[in-house]
Amino acid sequence: MRRLFLKSLAAAAFALSAGVALAQNNDFDPENILNLEIAGQANGVVQIILRPDIAPLHVARIKELTRSGAYDGVAFHRVIDGFMAQTGDVQYGLAETYQPANAGRGGSELPDVPAEFSDLSFDTGVLGMARSQNPDSANAQFFIMFTRYPSLDGQYTVFGRVFEGMDIVQAIKRGDQSANGAVNLDPDYIARAWISADN
Repeated sequence: MRRLFLKSLAAAAFALSAGVALAQNNDFDPENILNLEIAGQANGVVQIILRPDIAPLHVARIKELTRSGAYDGVAFHRVIDGFMAQTGDVQYGLAETYQPANAGRGGSELPDVPAEFSDLSFDTGVLGMARSQNPDSANAQFFIMFTRYPSLDGQYTVFGRVFEGMDIVQAIKRGDQSANGAVNLDPDYIARAWISADN
């Protein structure tokens, strides 16, 4: 795992040198690296740098759910080509007992998190927290951007960005485009989620 982390640091350094707004060099701390092992049509480990400097409450929530094992086995229930892949429904989104009619309606038993909007753009690889119409309703679900989508800027909380494994993200099984991206059968899922500092 240490070798994978060091390889990822090199990739992150390249991203920074290319002008990608990711984080400061000293922010590549194992405590702020989220790993998602994705299984299904897409297979592999995606590494994400979390941004507690811009969304401390959201990052704390993601870490809490990750460390409790809540994200393990959770499906990507809404995946729209040219837009994003959404996951994190720890209540109704388990791949093993997947029911597409309910997936995406649930959250955790923890209270909702208030909005922490920033001026960071929703570019390729950015992670945002899903919410209802109420800006302060984020809970457990999140999404990863396939591409730049400026209409989301300032409307959803950005809390991290992929810096290794974007090719795996791009391979996540797409949903039914006529049903707003709902994945109705055999969704890809998070086999395991962990924070680098814990391994």
